[in-house]
Amino acid sequence: MATVRPFKGFRPAQHLAAEVAAKPYDVLNSEEARTEAAGRPLSFLHVGKPEIDLPVGTHLYDASVYEKGRENLQKLIKDGVLKEDAKQNFYLYAQTMGKHTQFGIIGCVSVQEYLNNTIKKHELTRQDKEDDRTRHVKVTNAHTGPIFLTYHAEPKIDAIVDRVRLVDPIYNFVADDGIRHQLWVISDDRLIRSLIEHFSRVEHLYVADGHHRSAAAARVGKELAVANPHHRGDEEYNFFLAVLFPHNQLRIMEYNRIVKDLNGLDEDGLIAAIRKQDFVVRKSDEKAQPAKKGEYGMYLNGAWYRLTADMKYLNNTDPVERLDVSILQKYVLHPVLGIDDPRTNKRIDFVGGIRGIKELERRVDSGEMAVAFALYPTSIDELLSIADAGKIMPPKSTWFEPKLRDGVVVHFLS
Repeated sequence: MATVRPFKGFRPAQHLAAEVAAKPYDVLNSEEARTEAAGRPLSFLHVGKPEIDLPVGTHLYDASVYEKGRENLQKLIKDGVLKEDAKQNFYLYAQTMGKHTQFGIIGCVSVQEYLNNTIKKHELTRQDKEDDRTRHVKVTNAHTGPIFLTYHAEPKIDAIVDRVRLVDPIYNFVADDGIRHQLWVISDDRLIRSLIEHFSRVEHLYVADGHHRSAAAARVGKELAVANPHHRGDEEYNFFLAVLFPHNQLRIMEYNRIVKDLNGLDEDGLIAAIRKQDFVVRKSDEKAQPAKKGEYGMYLNGAWYRLTADMKYLNNTDPVERLDVSILQKYVLHPVLGIDDPRTNKRIDFVGGIRGIKELERRVDSGEMAVAFALYPTSIDELLSIADAGKIMPPKSTWFEPKLRDGVVVHFLS
């Protein structure tokens, strides 16, 4: 069963929340982060992407980067921008994107339950990225951005959320991307005990987004436990920062693919090769945004095509093999375009659905890429069933929106 516990969060003064809160480190490259943080000295990007405060060209994994992140975090505290709450709380965090709102409980979850798979995963991590986040946690001594977790919706937890949000939130701001962020502090001891009890009956938590962060948090927690001769198990390093959303509120967008070249084929040869893999290929007069599973849009030489996979692929009994991303990889990207391993192959890139179809067109029309594939989103039920089966999704299978903001609440390890 799931252990979720309150903590003394460090968070921005109410009037500074909008200035501090920032996009997660992994959705912006250094140049984008530098632009976004320009003229915003309080932006948490200075903590999550501290290379923006170092000379351009500084290696992302240089020791100076992590030290700068620690320095910037401590300055926010010293200057009174971030303040520690007086008692252990839970927090309710709401995000509104368009007409969609999702409500998550911010708390700390167990490193041990991550290690024993009570907290389930569905993706592999890359060693370099896991090492990067591990060093960031160690040097800052903090979980500066929460892990995005989900669980099978529980009506009793929903009822507590409905009660908490009856009062005005302590934070309520709209970010530059149009997404509204709201925060309530749950300090009532009865509600805190109820949340602990109700989550203790939740069989499993699931990592929705943040596999590298969660793996890093678990590594650091385990290392600190081994290094502490007086380890008890209740120290803060045994727990990491998370936002827990019920599964029925989550929104997954497509994660599209773009490829640099046609692997020696011309346009006609590519289409013919895809048809040989039992796909129907038709030219489209409009942007070929997939409308259902098994459909793909393909953008090539200024034109859109609609690809439809044979039903035998969708009827596969293996929950991973019948994913749209798996079908595209196994029957098009690998045999036709030569993308053997999408985790390491430098000829492929990935575009989150939030960037839209126009981003696919832009990168192909610019000559940077040769062909783009638009996919239908993976569902939350597919994600949960794969995690429950102990299986791993292909890389870049899911793009969750809206993204959590870093700097809303920070958890220190000691």
